[in-house]
Amino acid sequence: MALTKRAKGGAALIAAVALTFGMSGCGTSSGGKSDAESTELKELGKPEGEVSLLAWPGYVEDGSNDPDADWVTPFEKETGCNVKAQTYGTSDEAFNLMKQGGIDVVAASGDLSLRLIAAGDVQPINNDLVPNYENVYDFLKNRDWNSLDGKSYGVPHGYGANLLMYNKKEFKKAPTSWDVVFDKSDEHRGKVTAYDSPIYIADAAVYLMDHNPELGIKNPYSLDEKQLDAAVELLKKQSPNVAEYWSDYLKSLQGFENGSVVAGTGWQVTMNELDPKKFGSVIPDEGTTGWSDTWMVSSDSENTTCSYKWLDYMSSAKGSAAATEYFGEAPNNPGACKEAEDPDFCDTYHAGDEKYADGIWYWTTPINECLDGRTDVKCTDYAAWTKAWQQIKG
Repeated sequence: MALTKRAKGGAALIAAVALTFGMSGCGTSSGGKSDAESTELKELGKPEGEVSLLAWPGYVEDGSNDPDADWVTPFEKETGCNVKAQTYGTSDEAFNLMKQGGIDVVAASGDLSLRLIAAGDVQPINNDLVPNYENVYDFLKNRDWNSLDGKSYGVPHGYGANLLMYNKKEFKKAPTSWDVVFDKSDEHRGKVTAYDSPIYIADAAVYLMDHNPELGIKNPYSLDEKQLDAAVELLKKQSPNVAEYWSDYLKSLQGFENGSVVAGTGWQVTMNELDPKKFGSVIPDEGTTGWSDTWMVSSDSENTTCSYKWLDYMSSAKGSAAATEYFGEAPNNPGACKEAEDPDFCDTYHAGDEKYADGIWYWTTPINECLDGRTDVKCTDYAAWTKAWQQIKG
């Protein structure tokens, strides 16, 4: 599977994203600078003594939740930057929290990063000021979700795939297609699980790329109205068979453990908690979606030196190993493999395996400008996907 092709015309892309979220009610106006005004930091100053972070749960641990999970304290001792952390549950929540201000650095998934760039909420990054950036896997750098017009807007955190998980009692052989949760979901009525987000529409699009080639889908995040309608129809047919839509992986875990679900989307961290004799996971033949999160600096940050220090720390072997092993995803650099507590950590998460990564369509914000290069049609944006998702769930 080909990875998402870089969209051409950065100014037009920014305008498209800004229009998308300006009209969707999410808003794009903020105290941040516009993209045209954004410039890279030229040099670091004296550490300001503090940095405010906004991230997914499990990305910023100081030992208070788990005494064995603490990569914040070493960072604070090393840099003199005291960390204040806040977590969020969805990308939409993070977008709104950034509007409130007071955040220096945010860990953004691909369905959030472009929105932040378009809104002027984050600033381009001078990676020369992030020494450990050179060690980050090249295939994570300068991608659609973390750069624009040759400007880097952040440092990769970790990455992972959305897996097809299954109960081995129900499946004597490992499934090879997503059809078990789509076209054949009736066979498991009321026992399918799915991710609860508009971005899940892309999972249906990945399936349709292979099974309905006449639709002409080339990029699951670049759907015209006809293609979106087809994905929505597929998900509406699936909906009666879904036991629960989840955004907290622990709910997915509980569903498999108590038998209320037998197949559906899950993460490697979920699989790690299950008995491999009873449950399995695969990336089906059609490929899959996934995430590659990015640490981004707020355009309004008053603590830019400490912010850059955090980006550098999370690009280091120790910082990346601690955070990604705890959360359950591949690290951003090969050095993390030697720092991990589990010697099989990188093998488990396919770290650095470009062939494996090539089968992942990383979350990317859908916008009106078609990311697959088409110019003769208008693609559907995140606002349209959000409206469609509400209809799918009823």
